[in-house]
Amino acid sequence: MAGRAARRRSYERPRRTRSGSLLRRRWALRDCTLAIPAGHVSALVGPNGAGKTTLLNILVGLTAPSTGAVTTRNLNRRLDDAFARARLEQLGISPARRSGELSGGERAQLALTLALARRPQLLVLDEPMAMLDPLARHEFMAAVMSAVAENGVSVLLSSHVLTELERVADHLVLLAGGRVRLAGHVQELLSRHRTLSRPAAQAQRCARELCVVHARPGHAVTHLLVRTSGAAPAPPRGWEVHPVSLEELALAYLREPAGALELALVAS
Repeated sequence: MAGRAARRRSYERPRRTRSGSLLRRRWALRDCTLAIPAGHVSALVGPNGAGKTTLLNILVGLTAPSTGAVTTRNLNRRLDDAFARARLEQLGISPARRSGELSGGERAQLALTLALARRPQLLVLDEPMAMLDPLARHEFMAAVMSAVAENGVSVLLSSHVLTELERVADHLVLLAGGRVRLAGHVQELLSRHRTLSRPAAQAQRCARELCVVHARPGHAVTHLLVRTSGAAPAPPRGWEVHPVSLEELALAYLREPAGALELALVAS
């Protein structure tokens, strides 16, 4: 399965996927080519049915791609029993308790403990905080970030909560319609996008000169989220310029999937 990226650089110990998955005569993933950078937290974002869980299942070997391949390195199938027991003791979770007796936060920590006990280089997390309360979510992500800082673990984290991802993720992969619509380091992606505002009567004529990802027209003012060719360009004359957040960027591409070009913008 061929994939194309506008720009590509190599990473230390990358996890690469170049694959497609055909489910019930429909492509769940198509032209899905990306690399997960080592030692970073990558956010996997997309609407329901975008192919996120399929991609994660392919990465961990639960699903075989219909075409293409996934490359990982240094897989460890051994369990560090001493580490697991020590971490559970630190968390106050008795190994004698059954999983069904644990709270949602405790079950999440148990699953994370078992994953970390395999000393992974890539930690794949599919909506791990969906059923957790705010305190449990904070404690869970603190443990994940400790693993990144102390052991250089790479993380691929799927979540619908964009505000939480913005605090922890430094790399973004956005899926829509089974395809990669946007991928790259968060700061570089943000630096190449701006929100421009101008009185509505003048905006339509001027917008033709811009690379518009998403337009939000209003009665008095029109707001355009645009992609630029370089970092921090001079604003177009007559426009107000505002930076974009990760949430605004992701929502813009999800709202306009047909016009969103695939990018591979990787910070040096």
